[in-house]
Amino acid sequence: MVLSRPFTRLPSFGVALLFGVSATAGAQTIPASNDQARDRLNDSPRHGEWVSISTDSGPVESWIVYPERADSAPVVIVIHEIFGLTDWIRAVADEAAAAGFIAVAPDLLSGKGPDGGRTDSVDRDGAVALVRGLETAEVHARLGSVAAWATALPAARSEYGVVGFCWGGRTSFTLATADPALGAAVVYYGTSPDSDALARVEAPVLGLYGEDDARVNATVPDAKAQMDEMGKVFEIHTFDGAGHGFLRAQEDREGRNLTASMQAWPRTIRFFREHLGS
Repeated sequence: MVLSRPFTRLPSFGVALLFGVSATAGAQTIPASNDQARDRLNDSPRHGEWVSISTDSGPVESWIVYPERADSAPVVIVIHEIFGLTDWIRAVADEAAAAGFIAVAPDLLSGKGPDGGRTDSVDRDGAVALVRGLETAEVHARLGSVAAWATALPAARSEYGVVGFCWGGRTSFTLATADPALGAAVVYYGTSPDSDALARVEAPVLGLYGEDDARVNATVPDAKAQMDEMGKVFEIHTFDGAGHGFLRAQEDREGRNLTASMQAWPRTIRFFREHLGS
């Protein structure tokens, strides 16, 4: 396992100064934290909009953000946490578009809420309950339909990758076991698939984990060993002192979550550019 350690344990302002930028400027190079997400979306210069994407299990309401570029772009699908499609996930999509990708964040609770609603039809606890009730096969099918729709856009290339967080991180990894067309998968603090499923992985996988996340991290070493044995790409980084959900909760853990975020997000973008193109 590769262990990525921050240079020192500093509060958020110290971490920002360590990277040679102000706290505000530093935050603009990575996705917003949960508390910053709404303001970041309101201030974004990029074009984002809601779209309805047809799937075999009904339309999936999705947030799409377009990069500011003249040529065609690879697609990145952003898979939400167990909390459903929140402003924070939309802000992550916006940051992926800032890096040059067409970013699509599907609400996988579309049609699952009261009266056929999506995430915003329930409270946080309701969203968690609905996500826990989703069937993996349906989720994979919906993501496949979203990918097909997005890569067929006039501004898009055929290459696509996925990045997911927590529940979405596991879903990102399991999609790699199910879709041979997937170009790259990035897993933020999501558990690894079962051993038998790993043999079906074709896409390169990047795993990003907080050190203080025992439940998730317990699933990583065996998966890494098996992927290595089979000659498959599973690049992993575990960030010292960071907790579960570090990219969303950047203000927590006396700067260690922010340090992890400032290291993890650039790795994410480099990984997508390496395997999907820039």
